Amino acid sequence: MKNNNITILAIESSCDDTSAAVIQNGKVLSNKIANQSVHAQYGGVVPELASRMHDKNILPVVQAALETSGVDKSDLDGIAFTRGPGLLGSLIVGVNFAKSLALGLNIPLIEVNHMEAHVMAHFAEEPHPQFPFLCLTVSGGHTQIVLVTDYNKMSVLGTTIDDAAGEAFDKTGKILGLPYPAGPKIDKLAKEGKPIFEFAKPKVGEYDFSFSGLKTSILYFLQKQVKADPEFVNTHLNDICASVQSSIVNILIAKITLAASNLKINNIALAGGVSANSELRSAFTDLGIKQQWNTYIPAFEYCTDNAAMIGISGYYHYLNGNFSHQGVTPMPRMKI
Repeated sequence: MKNNNITILAIESSCDDTSAAVIQNGKVLSNKIANQSVHAQYGGVVPELASRMHDKNILPVVQAALETSGVDKSDLDGIAFTRGPGLLGSLIVGVNFAKSLALGLNIPLIEVNHMEAHVMAHFAEEPHPQFPFLCLTVSGGHTQIVLVTDYNKMSVLGTTIDDAAGEAFDKTGKILGLPYPAGPKIDKLAKEGKPIFEFAKPKVGEYDFSFSGLKTSILYFLQKQVKADPEFVNTHLNDICASVQSSIVNILIAKITLAASNLKINNIALAGGVSANSELRSAFTDLGIKQQWNTYIPAFEYCTDNAAMIGISGYYHYLNGNFSHQGVTPMPRMKI
């Protein structure tokens, strides 16, 4: 007979990380991730290779999550999974595994929106944000400002109309000849340089983002400089990285400042894979002190794609009885 604990197994497979976690009463008992290094040689994620690696990794990762948590699968109350957004082939692996396991155990399925889960990562550890709060969610494929009024109750105030901030980092890195993923490498090199170069700033809707123009501005700038000096990139690499990173961070900070001011909200959160960027974290924290905000940033392990955030979101869906049926299918373009 089960006790009064609510125990959720969570599965995340939206891109190239296979992850499983066990959440009990809203607490993270385990959070396991299998990364895929195969994509580095191609300069980006190859969808077909990603789905094959998910198929290979998912069972061992789930077993590791259960073993670490000390929970037997017979004690599970529900299976939470990423339904979208993400790569279709990758999502199919996670969704089908979750459906099969839930059917075999005769327990509920709980679909989770990947971007919603990035926001809910703030509830993996204390301190938790107080409602209502604004969340600047910055990941590889999405950049959003989200108004959060309750657990899993969110509305998107602004989003990217083209490239996301993470894409701007990676695409710039590719132009510079840096290995994929370029974000962490740019962050490291920027520490040794100064933001002395200026690039075009996007002019879009009040809370929306655009990084395509910035990327083009960087490309044209580099082409012009290299034409005059073929060694320009090698000579000024640190300063280029510092300038690119500063431009992206300034755009993000300006937008969340505007939203917080207009809505008069002082509980402000940062989430998503790009929130691991050291300059963004520092600028966000410093701004919070200046503006007298209550600021929140998840631990590093909950910033990038992980199943713990899926499980936290799934737990609150479970409490509200928000269950899925066995006919559920992946939604690669799923929106909050």
